[in-house]
Amino acid sequence: MEPLLTMSASEARMKRNVWLLFFCQALMGASMIGQVAMSALIGHSLAEDKSLATLPMALQMLATMAASIPAGIIFARLGRRTGFIVGALAALAGSLIFAAGVWKGDFLIYCLGAIPGGIGFGISQHYRFAAAEVASAQYRPRAIALVMAGGIVSAVIGPELVKHTQDMMLPFLFLGTYLLLALLPPVCILLLAIVDLPPAPPRQAVATPVLEIMRRPAFISAAVAGMVAYGTMNLVMTSTPLEMMLCGFGVGASATVIQLHAVAMFAPGFVTGRLITRFGLRPVMVAGAVLTGGCAVVAVLGRDFGHFAVALILLGIGWNFMFVSATQLLATAHAPEERVRAQATNDVLVFGTVACTAFASGAVHAGAGWALLNLAIVPALVIALAAVLWQGRRRVAEPQVAGASAD
Repeated sequence: MEPLLTMSASEARMKRNVWLLFFCQALMGASMIGQVAMSALIGHSLAEDKSLATLPMALQMLATMAASIPAGIIFARLGRRTGFIVGALAALAGSLIFAAGVWKGDFLIYCLGAIPGGIGFGISQHYRFAAAEVASAQYRPRAIALVMAGGIVSAVIGPELVKHTQDMMLPFLFLGTYLLLALLPPVCILLLAIVDLPPAPPRQAVATPVLEIMRRPAFISAAVAGMVAYGTMNLVMTSTPLEMMLCGFGVGASATVIQLHAVAMFAPGFVTGRLITRFGLRPVMVAGAVLTGGCAVVAVLGRDFGHFAVALILLGIGWNFMFVSATQLLATAHAPEERVRAQATNDVLVFGTVACTAFASGAVHAGAGWALLNLAIVPALVIALAAVLWQGRRRVAEPQVAGASAD
């Protein structure tokens, strides 16, 4: 019976670590979801050129992309805990600089806050990878999905703070919101002090070239699926508060829609891992693409509150299915000693795409309109599905470290 007791204790410790990462992800995500609800509105009010309304979000996503490589170096040399603490401190600085920009009414200062804010968000994206590392092979898909489901808490905290604190420090709209968001990263640091995280990976005598990792079919299809999942979601989501404002809706209504969207993004995390284990990566990814396409259809059909809400809910669920599947597929594309390089490279590609779509969102919305903005996501979804089907046919002998089949 003793080995059984030991296994049980080990499993309990593993699940405890996953739940702690869940709450860390929730706290770090709350700032970003609150930012989505506020950023375009603040940018629209501060920028003289209204097509630059989504520039702060674009800069934040650009910083998220840029954070991937230095984050990978920190994780590789100092371990996950130090890297995540650096990310929390960056997020704290971002919230305070955003607050300064609002207080001064200065668009430039507000944009500067996007740099540390984006770095903090970029580093927080590695919580899903940390979940894969602390979990057993069998539990890994569920651990990844569960930690990403921490966004449900983010979806409640972020928009609710926006709705209830936007006018807390008038005449400086949203100043109180940013000051309260600045309290979340220190709480995250306290949780990081008690979670068991793996040490830095062993140094390779000869590091695998990044281009060699990138040529693997599993990496290509995982990166393309992740880029399309996040890019299409961000393109539509970023302009939603703007379109709702132009349709006569207030901040509370658009924050509610973003909240519903965020819940739809992360709530499926409690079952996505089980769906992948039961049906395989590809069917779940295809379902995600179909749901994302459904968002475009609903958005084009009308502009009342119900259309915005349903479209963004479909968009959120589709993102979850595609992105969790892409993350699990990425885990089959590298050996343990290659994980940091593969993960950092993947996130450069994904969040580079997100930065481009964040900037393009405002420009396309201003120039082409809401309907064409939504229809633009359909070709990208076709490309993602083609890449995944191609990888399924071209599957070759690659390092397999994931707990679930890629079928």
